Amino acid sequence: MRFIYHYPETSGPDGDLFAAGALKDVAVRVEDAGFDAFSLSEHPAPGARWLASGGHQTLDPFVALGYVAAATERLRLLTYLAVAPYRNPLLLAKSAATLDTLSAGRLILGLGAGYQKSEFHALGVDITERNTLLDEALDVLPLHWSGEAFSYQGTHFSAREVMCRPRPTQSPIPIWIGGNSRLSRRRVARAGQGWMPMTGGAQLSSSARTPMLGSGEDLRGIITELRGAAEAAGRGAPIDVVYSYQADGITSPAVDADRHREAFAQLEESGVTWVLVSSGTSNHSATAEFLDAFGSTYLTATSTASG
Repeated sequence: MRFIYHYPETSGPDGDLFAAGALKDVAVRVEDAGFDAFSLSEHPAPGARWLASGGHQTLDPFVALGYVAAATERLRLLTYLAVAPYRNPLLLAKSAATLDTLSAGRLILGLGAGYQKSEFHALGVDITERNTLLDEALDVLPLHWSGEAFSYQGTHFSAREVMCRPRPTQSPIPIWIGGNSRLSRRRVARAGQGWMPMTGGAQLSSSARTPMLGSGEDLRGIITELRGAAEAAGRGAPIDVVYSYQADGITSPAVDADRHREAFAQLEESGVTWVLVSSGTSNHSATAEFLDAFGSTYLTATSTASG
């Protein structure tokens, strides 16, 4: 099982997006601590009311992860997650291919359908079309990345014998799809390399318009069903599963470590392959302390093996 560090998100309209530490410095520290990946979220036009009630601002994940790529050597770069319906899928494919090429094949493209109505309105996208637009993106991405001429008739675009370069370094770039619904899992089985369920509880699930995830046993059964569906669809490669770990006390990683180790072991037994954690810190020294403690407590073997 591998670990992802999610750069802390700043809540509210006036907070410093880099309060947790300069992005380059944090990314280098994440890599040195033994993490396997670094992730950033996306909200290009969040509503002011949502921000005032605890919502968060974000960087552009593709630009920022490109900066992280230049500062690191082995960290995988995850969009957690990019909202596919916000972009023409050819622009999305171009951004992803460029980042994957420049990072020597380190991108993981985390995608979702999106949920914030005001953001859809601001970007001129019909939220009722979000599922159709996500499915179109999943069709177009591999066609774009092939580097060969292709045509595709979308809901709002018509690509006629276009040919797009560069080809990404990875073939394909892994696509991890977010959401707890059966529809999301069917997408993963059909066209994804990974599943990113939402694990933040009932309130977050309601806000994000996705069903709440059940207990550990439920998760195990869902993962087994998902991988079975992928195999039935002729998908040969294993499906990754990402779990956002938000248990009480994890922001002090060295405290009650056996409890967290047991939880990680249970997640791995359930079929989880990646665990995402964040520090919730608001200054560089606290972030560095978290990363050092998490690395020395849980990632020593990973760090040694990666070296």
